[in-house]
Amino acid sequence: MRWNLKPKPEKQKIKALQDALNIDDVVATLLLQRGIETYEDAKTFFRPTLNDLHDPFLMKDMDKAVKRIEKAIQNQENILVFGDYDVDGTTAVSLMSSYLKTVSPNIATYIPDRYNEGYGISYLGIDYADDNGVSLIIALDCGIKSIEHIDYAKQKGIDFIICDHHRPGDELPDAVAVLDPKRGDCDYPYKELCGCGVGFKLIQALGKNRNQSINDLVPYLDLVATAIAADIVPITGENRVLAKFGLEVINSAPRAGIKALIQNVKKKTLTISDVVFIIAPRINAAGRIKHGNYAVELLTEFDLEQAIQFAAEIETFNADRKDLDKQITKEALSQIIKNNEEKRFSTVVYQEDWHKGVIGIVASRLVENYYRPTVVFTKSGEKLAASARSVKDFDIYNALEACAEHLEQFGGHMYAAGMTIKEENLQAFKQAFEEVVEKNIHPDLLTPEVSIDLEINLNEINEKLLRILRQFEPFGPENMTPIFLTKNVYDTGYPKQLGSENEHLRLFVKQDDSEGFGTIGFGLGKKIEIARNRNVFDLVYSIEENEWNGNTSIQLQMKDLK
Repeated sequence: MRWNLKPKPEKQKIKALQDALNIDDVVATLLLQRGIETYEDAKTFFRPTLNDLHDPFLMKDMDKAVKRIEKAIQNQENILVFGDYDVDGTTAVSLMSSYLKTVSPNIATYIPDRYNEGYGISYLGIDYADDNGVSLIIALDCGIKSIEHIDYAKQKGIDFIICDHHRPGDELPDAVAVLDPKRGDCDYPYKELCGCGVGFKLIQALGKNRNQSINDLVPYLDLVATAIAADIVPITGENRVLAKFGLEVINSAPRAGIKALIQNVKKKTLTISDVVFIIAPRINAAGRIKHGNYAVELLTEFDLEQAIQFAAEIETFNADRKDLDKQITKEALSQIIKNNEEKRFSTVVYQEDWHKGVIGIVASRLVENYYRPTVVFTKSGEKLAASARSVKDFDIYNALEACAEHLEQFGGHMYAAGMTIKEENLQAFKQAFEEVVEKNIHPDLLTPEVSIDLEINLNEINEKLLRILRQFEPFGPENMTPIFLTKNVYDTGYPKQLGSENEHLRLFVKQDDSEGFGTIGFGLGKKIEIARNRNVFDLVYSIEENEWNGNTSIQLQMKDLK
């Protein structure tokens, strides 16, 4: 790993913030690194309120969307809520449909089949709407590039409202309203909402129009927080407010579906990280292995017993997903070795029988292994479909755009994208993608980086610091868990490897005569030699609370040691 120690802010800025907030220089430094420079900034950061949310009508076309929905409700039109099959899409559909059902009985939902229809708005979905007398479709987490689909719907007399957060193309679809903060002509102050977040802004606008307060909408925030966590959007601005209050709902009064998913979790309080690793994969597993409808059924179910049954089915899907993920990753790694491709700048692999539902996870696993931009293809009908994942600071969307001549379609973000291609164009794409990556990627980006906030001594770690760090939550992109560096530490004599393959490392570290701390390093088992025989080494870690047998203590989670 590359260790990148962030520059320390200017001394006078640290001193000014210390005096304003009555805090030590460690906390002041961490706040300044997050752009928090004044008492008011800190107040907003530490005490976010729902009043910090922007007026939803600042979003371009919001007035048109609300007007069209109100007209549909008044005229008792059939409304179809359409969304993608991943966590962001299924939570968004659950949010929108459950809200609209409180004001109209004529609401149905539609999640496209990952295998028969693929990503985004589908002709099958529009035909389904037409067959069922639907005159308005609200699309969530998709649709910003669906020019032909929207035209097709229009010919059938069906209106569209699009709620998306992906980058638009040069042309926008001819919908009644296109809600997307990334539109070039949209002045909405916060650009980083996820699809479910854009959906929430729409129900916030509908609520405002119906004289509802923001507090009336708080019960929906468990869904929004789940989508924010799963979609790996920045935890800044509005996302931080929505995630914070959404986590409070998850921990105090979650909907039946989420309660059923977390009923066996022993932790008292779930964090964003728990949502990422416990709730999100299970919701995703429905669309990956079976159908996204299972997730929507779970998340819109009011009866806990019924929700527990749905959750049990989803648990089975998740177990299947894990098995497939392991098997396909193994096959992909052996393909790379067999083709002598370990030294490339990019990874592009294909096997026709790989399960389409897990190729995104496999792409992430390959990035962990070789740390380079990665595309994993499988057969999908007449064409090939792929998921792409990137490394930190390399824009894979731009790289795909540079190879667009070889692709049928593509879409996504800086770090994750999807695409389809004709099989005969695969080799040309593979070559072009490798050339684009080689030309544009800085060599440093091909080594994983650990970004270190601050160098401290072990004697600066105490319960008070941990309490303050907990108030930095929720953590996520652009507000990551603070990472510290401490030099010249040593293990007190019993380093231990853990895990079925000795893949993890447990130490008890001290520095000079400081109090010692238990440390755990996941995936660092091979580095045990560095810590043997009371050798002195440098340690990079985060500070966390460890619960064990009813007792809590400070634990350091190692990121690296050398």
